[in-house]
Amino acid sequence: MHDFYSDTKTKPTRAMREAMLDAEVGDEQKGEDPTTNALCERVADLLGKEAAVFLPSGSMCNEIAIAVHCRPGDEVICDRTCHVLNFEGGGPAALSGVVLSTLDGDLGRFSGEQVRAAVRGKSRYFPNTRMVSVEQTANLGGGAIWTPEAIDEVVAVAREHDLITHMDGARLMNAVVASGVPAKRYTQGMDSCWIDFSKGLGAPVGAVLAGSAEFIEQAWRFKQQWGGAMRQSGVLAAMCLYALDHHVGRLADDHALAAQIGTALNEMQMVKSVTPVATNIIFFDIVDGGPDDQLLTALALEAGLIIGPYGDKRIRLLTHLDVDETAAEALITFLRKHLD
Repeated sequence: MHDFYSDTKTKPTRAMREAMLDAEVGDEQKGEDPTTNALCERVADLLGKEAAVFLPSGSMCNEIAIAVHCRPGDEVICDRTCHVLNFEGGGPAALSGVVLSTLDGDLGRFSGEQVRAAVRGKSRYFPNTRMVSVEQTANLGGGAIWTPEAIDEVVAVAREHDLITHMDGARLMNAVVASGVPAKRYTQGMDSCWIDFSKGLGAPVGAVLAGSAEFIEQAWRFKQQWGGAMRQSGVLAAMCLYALDHHVGRLADDHALAAQIGTALNEMQMVKSVTPVATNIIFFDIVDGGPDDQLLTALALEAGLIIGPYGDKRIRLLTHLDVDETAAEALITFLRKHLD
């Protein structure tokens, strides 16, 4: 099977698993796991922050950041397509009691002026606008990349209004590789930020949340409340360190493969539109009269391909560590058969 459903489907390579076997470990909660400590120090430096904490998932990074920065009744400004709103089970409301105020951005990216217009005045009747969250890259925007200048504009408006800034950096390293812009340039104006290791970087578990030393101390408190330390987490952190050493540069291969698939889709008669391919995510829409997303997904499965149905004749495809040129050619051949 060639699995294009998501880059979360990657499996750890043999070399990554071997890195786990030799990891030095200790009690994470006591600060005694040298491998986890090394990972947190490295990510903090990568993102230009004072400190960092190792967490099981990116969703947990987002939810802990919101819990640290906000109080019940506060408001977080974000794009209507963002992960924290659509794919975290209502966590901001359930765990922190916050309101999400959504903006209609361009492929998941909004402007400073949109933020300015969304900030509420002070009133006992209104939620307290507290935080702005950006997603790099923007998943439902087809992996669209925020430019440093666009982020700077949002940060500047946030500072005018004393707002906290947060970056969901699930695919930040895709943006770094595609643009050549260092990670810390994207995150320099962020009060908190994180990167994920279980997507294109190929690790089975893990994300690292970074910010000031004070922020991370508070983040640790929520980590403790919501599940506790992972103890000898160096066995997991070792695979994340391996990913940083060996799987970042190769994201360019994923981007090239996605571009190849996107180009082929744009030439097919039954493809209505293809979201611009900036990194490793492809969304495309099928014309009226063509197969719907459920039918195409079922036909793909019969052909040994897994794709992502998104309703209304929309399909999502992701390239990653576990799909190669052969897989892409099989996918393109299948799509031409049914959409050309």
